[in-house]
Amino acid sequence: MEFLWYVPNTIEPGHRGDDTVGGWGTLDFTVDLATTAERHGWSGALFGTGWGRPDTFTVGAVIAARTSTFKPLVAIRPGYWRPAHFASSAATLSHLSGGRLLINIVSGQDNLAAYGDAEGDQAQRYARTKEFMRIARLLWTQENVTFEGEHFRVAGSTVVPRLPEGGPRLYFGGASTAAERVAATEADVQLFWGEPLDGIAERIDRLRSLSRDLDRDLAPLEFGLRITTLVRDTEEEAWRDAEAKIEQLAARNGVPRVRKAAVGQQRLLDLAERGEVLDDCLFTTPGRFGGGGAGTTWLVGSADQVAAALRKYADLGVTHFVLSDTPYKRETARVGDALIGRLREPVAA
Repeated sequence: MEFLWYVPNTIEPGHRGDDTVGGWGTLDFTVDLATTAERHGWSGALFGTGWGRPDTFTVGAVIAARTSTFKPLVAIRPGYWRPAHFASSAATLSHLSGGRLLINIVSGQDNLAAYGDAEGDQAQRYARTKEFMRIARLLWTQENVTFEGEHFRVAGSTVVPRLPEGGPRLYFGGASTAAERVAATEADVQLFWGEPLDGIAERIDRLRSLSRDLDRDLAPLEFGLRITTLVRDTEEEAWRDAEAKIEQLAARNGVPRVRKAAVGQQRLLDLAERGEVLDDCLFTTPGRFGGGGAGTTWLVGSADQVAAALRKYADLGVTHFVLSDTPYKRETARVGDALIGRLREPVAA
């Protein structure tokens, strides 16, 4: 199993309520978070993307140079990158880091006009992503690549250095029908948000069926979970702190509100209608008060309880875990020490 953390990639402090002020967004701050993750058992961390944030490839390159085993999971957007330019940059960083680069392909909406891209509908966006991922793989492994697609084309293109054994692993998210068809054919790892077990099981079954129906020609699709984990010494302490964090979210973001969201995010927001706590310890309330993405649902409990909940996802076929909580530095150490050993034990046995 792969255990990854999350390193905030923002200039302004306060991301997800983190109380760090001094040094936030500096090189020393980001390197400190990465080396802390490395010391406490994490194999790497996700760096988020979006216009208005630091460039993830630049950040990933610096972090790879300042660590020894840490794998930056660099989020990128087709449209911000042309596929050949991306393939060349990724091949270079993968080569220089000894193969430690991971890539998260993001197709969700962004401020596209700010960096010169154009908005398309969902079908167009994911069709473009599919071509982007396919071209990158061809360029990493073949010479003189020619590809004529609807959205991208290259002619006689060879990337240096080539990666004949295959390039960086491609993580991918999205819950719409269009997104799942891309994942089934082009991704290495499909990332899920923190849904209940029954929803994850249903999606894994559907993606495996799609992979067969669409004649996937890659290694079998793997699955990952991106979620917040609030871990404390006892169940009582965990829920006390969870309620305190909800109060802070409510004070910061105001009263609960209804908002239009992408398909995957809307699935999370809708979970609150099923109950405040689902499965054993999946807390749905954060989404009502402005928690978004991986902060919409939390796994809350003692180390044994949260580890047991994550094992149940592993039993369904999830082998990649991208976890987080704030304050980032403290929780990088706490969650790593509390969970990774517990989760590796049954695998070793």
